[in-house]
Amino acid sequence: MENAANQQALAEKRERIKNNARRMIWVKFQREGIHKYPGADTDIALATGDWDDVSFLGFPHRHIFHFTVGIQVFHNDRDIEFIQFKRWLEKSFNEGTLQLDHRSCEMVSDEMYELISTRYPGRDINITVAEDGENGATIEYNTLIPLQQMKL
Repeated sequence: MENAANQQALAEKRERIKNNARRMIWVKFQREGIHKYPGADTDIALATGDWDDVSFLGFPHRHIFHFTVGIQVFHNDRDIEFIQFKRWLEKSFNEGTLQLDHRSCEMVSDEMYELISTRYPGRDINITVAEDGENGATIEYNTLIPLQQMKL
C-alpha cells in the first residue's frame, strides 16, 4: 500500500512539473554580413603585433552570422508555429548582405529582441548571434527577472 502511495505521489509530482514547465521553441538561420570593430586597429590591447593581435577587426570584414532564436510558448500545440516564426525572422533580415557597421553580436541581438518583443510581447526570448558559427554571444531576455529585481 505504501509503495502504491509513493508511486501515486511521484506521478502527481511529474504531472505538476510537466504542467508548469517553461516551454520554448527555437529556430536557426544565417545571413552574410559585414562589420568592423572601430579602434581595434589602433588600441594597443588589440593591435598587439603578437599572437593575440586582432587589429584586422578594425577594418570591414565579412562573416556568415548564425542566429539561434528561442521564444517562450505557453502550450504544446503551436502557440507560435516555428516554421512561420523562422520565415518571418528571415524576411525581417533579408536585405542581402547585412551592413552591420560597428555593431557587435550583442548589439545585433538587442536589435533583434526589440523587433521580436514588439510582435510577441511578454515572452522570454533567447538570442545567440555567432560569427561563422564559431564565436558569438547569447543573451537571455527574461520577462520575470527585471520585475523581481526592480526597486520601488
